Amino acid sequence: EMDHVIRRAKKGALRSIPVLIEGESGTGKELLARAIHAGSTRKDNPFVAINCGAIAAELLESELFGYEKGAFTGAVEQRKGSFESAHLGTLFLDEIGEMPKQAQVKLLRVLQENEIVRLGSSKPVAVDVRIIAATNRNLIEEVAKGSFREDLFFRLAVAVLKLPPLRHRSGDLSLLIDRLMETVNQRSAGEPGYQHKKISASAKNILLQHSWPGNVRELLNTLTRAAVWSDGETITGE
Repeated sequence: EMDHVIRRAKKGALRSIPVLIEGESGTGKELLARAIHAGSTRKDNPFVAINCGAIAAELLESELFGYEKGAFTGAVEQRKGSFESAHLGTLFLDEIGEMPKQAQVKLLRVLQENEIVRLGSSKPVAVDVRIIAATNRNLIEEVAKGSFREDLFFRLAVAVLKLPPLRHRSGDLSLLIDRLMETVNQRSAGEPGYQHKKISASAKNILLQHSWPGNVRELLNTLTRAAVWSDGETITGE
């Protein structure tokens, strides 16, 4: 299943078409988006990531499209938005399903016209940006409920990649444990009290039995914690 996703991602990367990545939280959607950017003709240009669910609704538009000095209270200078920052590169819109309706309308217009208008301005600015969007929701259901615009969905869902959850990737789990253990060791190498950690067979067995509802992120956090709390260089089953 994962091989199929990667094959399609490699094919889609070469074209500047919009990509929609669907998958549960922690499955590695941003990692896949960065890999698609790195495998594209835009790889030497910016990759800009925005989490649509983490920014207050009233700030999201100024974050995406920028603003002119005096556009609102506190706008003391002109500021470029994410679209302008990502010009000639890739804009990654994470949790696109959380985007408020008003911002959806403006985003649709940008995708149709290939230009943005900063808040407080009437002058359009041309942008050339490849969009990769990600969601842990089922966007078709959101469209049916009326919380996500159908026309925007069809603009974004040109190449759709579904990232399987970790519980459906049992063949990958052992490799991921080894790879993430390396990552944990590399990240903490310069820190005080660092000791290179390896994982025992019994500990690995416990990890292989778990269903990982939080996916790869949960696995990485678990290994990080185990590395911190364990004495000695081997993480035991205990």
